[in-house]
Amino acid sequence: MTANKPLISVAEPVTQLKTKVPEITIFFWITKVLTTAMGEATSDFMNQALGPAIAVPIMLIGLTVALKRQFKAPAYSAWAYWLVVIMVAVFGTSAADALHVGFGIAYPVSSAFYLIVLAVIFLAWYRSEKTLSIHSIYTPRRERFYWGTVLATFALGTAAGDMTATSMHLGFLSSGVLFGSLFALPALAYWRFGLNSIAAFWFAYIMTRPLGASFADWMDTAHRVGGLAWGAGAVAVGLAVAMVAFIAYLAITRVDVKRPRATAPQQPHLEPALELELD
Repeated sequence: MTANKPLISVAEPVTQLKTKVPEITIFFWITKVLTTAMGEATSDFMNQALGPAIAVPIMLIGLTVALKRQFKAPAYSAWAYWLVVIMVAVFGTSAADALHVGFGIAYPVSSAFYLIVLAVIFLAWYRSEKTLSIHSIYTPRRERFYWGTVLATFALGTAAGDMTATSMHLGFLSSGVLFGSLFALPALAYWRFGLNSIAAFWFAYIMTRPLGASFADWMDTAHRVGGLAWGAGAVAVGLAVAMVAFIAYLAITRVDVKRPRATAPQQPHLEPALELELD
């Protein structure tokens, strides 16, 4: 073995690490809203049909299996990624409702609690990794922070949606319209006023939960409370069909897969560091 042998050839390209999350496109946001709405309806249906004592452990098992599959995947896979989002949506609904239904805690209080939890996760993530960018999910530790954040956003969004619909007496349809407007605000602030892209993303991401859940509850609930009375089961199935269609489209076309950029080292005697986006 030659002591001066280069670790890597000048002509050999170095590619970026493979990210574990999708690129943010219009299909991402549509699929995200569909999963939040479907998760709300599915959770309600399972709790009604099986009871929380049976339904919640099943949801937790499903979430655990989905997370294990996601963490084992070498790179982003549409089916593996969105299965986790689905299970977070289903389990997160029951987790958020548990504080109100199980312990009698008011929705404003539970919303404040989950907001604090989310802030703590964001702080720990930033102090550890110096970024909150979803474009930097390359390592297991960052992926754990990412999914912890996602779970917290779902719990917060569920509690906030129920708070506006019931505690503030807006009803589910009006709540859906409210959160739809709030969901659009970051895009306007980003393009018009230069809002930080990471802050814009996470604010919009949080809003997708109460947005989807409010419309799912509106379709599910009885006419006497302003709903369409379609039933949780029917709403869950209908939303699941649309959601699976979008995930299949993403898996087939791979329009949400970030293309790796190849870079050549400038110094042949040194192994170049892999480029990470830290914005």
